[in-house]
Amino acid sequence: MTLTEIPRAQWQQFFDGASKMLGARTTKVEVTGLGLGDRIAAEWVDLIGITYEPKEDTLTVAVEGLQHRIEHPRSIHVDRDVDHIGSIEAVGPDGTHHIVQFATPLELPAP
Repeated sequence: MTLTEIPRAQWQQFFDGASKMLGARTTKVEVTGLGLGDRIAAEWVDLIGITYEPKEDTLTVAVEGLQHRIEHPRSIHVDRDVDHIGSIEAVGPDGTHHIVQFATPLELPAP
């Protein structure tokens, strides 16, 4: 898989489309950064959805028992190959990395 940046102008469209395909996918949410180390916010729980709200400039990852919000993300990347997405990584304004990893990769629709 290759880490690919999603252009900011496509964030809302990307997450609107991806959320429809995700379902109750088992997910891990990890936060890493200088002075923070590695922290697991949620470990292998069901994903409810991922949304980007452009007016608030906020990415929200909703999993069972947690709503993880990244306000004013600087960049968003997906770890993907031609047919699958294995994880999504958002970099917060302070350089903190928020990684959403799927237990089974998300299959992308055929072009």
